[in-house]
Amino acid sequence: MLADIVSARVRPDRSHDRDSCILLPSVSWSTYESLLCDLKDSHAAHLAYDRGMLEIMVLSGKHELPKDLLVLLVNVIAEERGIDIKGFGSTTFRRADLARGFEPDACFYIQNEERVSEREDLDLATDPPPDLVIEIDIANPSLSKFPIFSALGIPEIWRYDGKLATIFALAGETYRECSESTAFKGVTNSMLSEFVEAGKHTKRTAWLRNLRMWARAPSA
Repeated sequence: MLADIVSARVRPDRSHDRDSCILLPSVSWSTYESLLCDLKDSHAAHLAYDRGMLEIMVLSGKHELPKDLLVLLVNVIAEERGIDIKGFGSTTFRRADLARGFEPDACFYIQNEERVSEREDLDLATDPPPDLVIEIDIANPSLSKFPIFSALGIPEIWRYDGKLATIFALAGETYRECSESTAFKGVTNSMLSEFVEAGKHTKRTAWLRNLRMWARAPSA
């Protein structure tokens, strides 16, 4: 029933190709977990929870293209450089003791890949958080997820706002903008932005060739 109510209230804005979002206050942790259970087989919405505030986001095609480009970029660079990584996509990450949870657009274990290489289900009470989270924030969500990411100890965020990509690194309890990724040497804000923009207009095979050439370059 709860999932039916959500589906009725949250619909993609297809006329403008934008994400759609609702923000619900005073939601209990048990209600949040019930909704996660109800929607576990659906990829239509992403949920974020921060101490009683629940955000439900339905994603548009405009949201998914840059996400897919950034995910492909991570995988290609890792492959070219012989770096073992493990992606967990939009897995739900949550901790009841912190009353926080989220579903990233994409996430990867890089430095901690060995610790989760045999895992299929993760528990942040015992497992490390993802080393890298990718967030597409074209719709300017009402609930800022950065406090959630900080509380859960995620070290690096790549945020794309529809035009530019920005790298953020965790410094204490807050994030600071960085000029270069700590996960991948040579990956900068401008490099990410340029490759995402090129990926919107370039044939995929040509885009991949250019990315592989960049990843192989000594200066990268």
